[in-house]
Amino acid sequence: MEHPFAPFIQMLGKGKNGSRDLTQQEAEQALTMILARQVEPEQLGAFLMLMRVKEETGAEVAGFVQAARASLTLPDNLPKVDFDWPTYAGKRRQLPWYLLSALLLASHGMPVLMHGIGSGTAGRVWIPDALASLGIPPSTSVAQAADNIRQKNFAYVPLNVFSPELERLLGLKAILGLRSPVHTIIRMLNPFNASASIMGIFHPGYDDTHHQAGTLLGEQNMAVFKGEGGEAERNPDGACNVKMLRAGAVLEEEWPALFSSRHMKDDTMDVARLGQLWRGEITDEYGQAAVTGTVAIALRTRGRAGSVAEAEAMAAQLWQTRDISYLKKVQG
Repeated sequence: MEHPFAPFIQMLGKGKNGSRDLTQQEAEQALTMILARQVEPEQLGAFLMLMRVKEETGAEVAGFVQAARASLTLPDNLPKVDFDWPTYAGKRRQLPWYLLSALLLASHGMPVLMHGIGSGTAGRVWIPDALASLGIPPSTSVAQAADNIRQKNFAYVPLNVFSPELERLLGLKAILGLRSPVHTIIRMLNPFNASASIMGIFHPGYDDTHHQAGTLLGEQNMAVFKGEGGEAERNPDGACNVKMLRAGAVLEEEWPALFSSRHMKDDTMDVARLGQLWRGEITDEYGQAAVTGTVAIALRTRGRAGSVAEAEAMAAQLWQTRDISYLKKVQG
């Protein structure tokens, strides 16, 4: 008898005349079976690579995300979160300044849930390294992440804490040699149902895919842009096209470069400089512009600013009035 998962592979692999995209419902059914380990290893590899070759549609991503969210086991009384902040790319040219962006928002009363992975492509700085340099421990359980949000307005929770199965699927890149739809899905998880999602992408076209999926999922506030290194961090050296959902409405804006010339690659990648900049011990025009520029996008996405210029002015004011002692609060 034919395996129950075989039809999904047939839909994708019948050649240029016979194959087709999955519907949103079919995508949800397929990933539900995958996460429940109701597929054979050969089927999983074939499915992921067929999806990779054709590239996932917005409808497929929406269905995958529905299945992924349904698989999560979460507390009933989730805390209020303003920003969901996925971090899955790692940084290789510049430090992860976006961490200070998230902490700046959190320190001003806008809770942030950050989630990601601890390692991946060699030669990159991953968010656990940056957190460790600031003395901020990761949450070791979903319940602890919820408590950290309530008490400190910030939490970082590794993907394997709330979905070991998704992390297992993500790890197949080392075996298959290529990214898969899982890399798209995890950026849209928003496990604590935050009011807004801030997503950075690297590969061209995936901003449209995320945007389409967000629309189908009924997301209200979401920003997707090509971030520095693929993370949700504005590169102040270049113009930034931001695709947003604001109160469910579609919005696209071109944010201008903040510098007239580009900065050199950071050859040292010393994560200690994150804390030094926060405490005012060093100056770094690129780092500060990356922090406030990213915060501006977040404020605009959340509806706190009526224009790009207003968002940038508000972000600069938040930085100037930051509570340096806030780091001690999130360390404890």
